[in-house]
Amino acid sequence: MSVVWVATSPESGLFDPVERRTEVKDLSDRFNDLRSLGQGYMEVRSSKREFPVLTLAFRKDHAVVHLLSDTERMSLLAGDGTVPSGAEVGVPIMDDLAAFTGDFVLDPDRAWHLVRDFTQRRVAGPLGEWREV
Repeated sequence: MSVVWVATSPESGLFDPVERRTEVKDLSDRFNDLRSLGQGYMEVRSSKREFPVLTLAFRKDHAVVHLLSDTERMSLLAGDGTVPSGAEVGVPIMDDLAAFTGDFVLDPDRAWHLVRDFTQRRVAGPLGEWREV
């Protein structure tokens, strides 16, 4: 099953905006490369549609997942209790570090599992509670 994705380059550590159309295994390999570096950012969508797009941003033991439903709607996946709701953590969004409260922070391995589910189901709703921003 093919997907379209962009992600941080493991070589430079910078966001590479060049879209790739590959099998999910290649996306998984990129995630594993970035995980070994301790941080990264990726966007993934179906090879057949422009939307929805799921993003995964992580740094060390913290991750945030965004859902872009269309050009004007974005949601954040509710956190899993990895970080208390009042605490803030930083994760890379493209090349910038962005702060998120614990309300939206997940364990990176759980976040990756959700992204993998998305690549199989092609829908994001069942992945958890989404909060529109």
